[in-house]
Amino acid sequence: MNAGNIATRLDDRLDTEAYADIDASPNGLQVGPASQPVEHVAFAVDAAVETVDRAAEAGADLLVTHHGIVWGGMERVTGTNYRRVAPLIDNDLALYVAHLPLDGHQSLGNAAGVADLLGLDNRAPFGSMGGEHIGQRGVLTEPQTVSELADTLEGKVDTDGQPVQVLDFGPSTVEDVAIVTGSGVDWLQEAVEKDADVLITGEGKQKAFHEAREQGIHVILAGHYATETLGVQSLQTVAQDWGLETTYIDCPTGL
Repeated sequence: MNAGNIATRLDDRLDTEAYADIDASPNGLQVGPASQPVEHVAFAVDAAVETVDRAAEAGADLLVTHHGIVWGGMERVTGTNYRRVAPLIDNDLALYVAHLPLDGHQSLGNAAGVADLLGLDNRAPFGSMGGEHIGQRGVLTEPQTVSELADTLEGKVDTDGQPVQVLDFGPSTVEDVAIVTGSGVDWLQEAVEKDADVLITGEGKQKAFHEAREQGIHVILAGHYATETLGVQSLQTVAQDWGLETTYIDCPTGL
């Protein structure tokens, strides 16, 4: 199997074409020839210098990440761009990226992974963006307090020792949960409109505090990195099912 074959299969599985006009990241193969032979695939959240170097050290032929190295175009391959691209080329390491498609996929995506951890029922797409969805919503099997929900997340995702933050402005117990991983507080109003008791995301913005308090909804901030490890881990399982050797590269940021 070569990088082109894998990219095509992942593109089809994740429906990357549907997000082409709304994603700042070009999804698919970002670096490397499609003809690159692939036996070993590494998976990481970020295509940073450290993860590229560790993928090369592991002997990977392809690195699959959620955050790539191109955002809205790349005018020059200098500075940080060069430090990321050079080791990919030097080590014959191709790079495949799945950004918003991996956020929104309803079984393999980041939000779906959080929903799996929480055992949510009655799931539906959430987080509307340009006609597509980048999140998921569902219902807890039993009502619980927002503190109990936050404790569950803190025990199941890699927060790098950082506490899960809670904006505790909603009902005494929660059942209806909305999820947009990473930086998802911009979907707070949609969560309110869908009668969610809590919005789970990764990181917050100043405005979210007042909006959540005024709207009477909880917000759980479980870490941008932590909430976006689940999608690439799902893709790792897919690659293993295809008979490929895999390596997961954990590089937590605590953010």
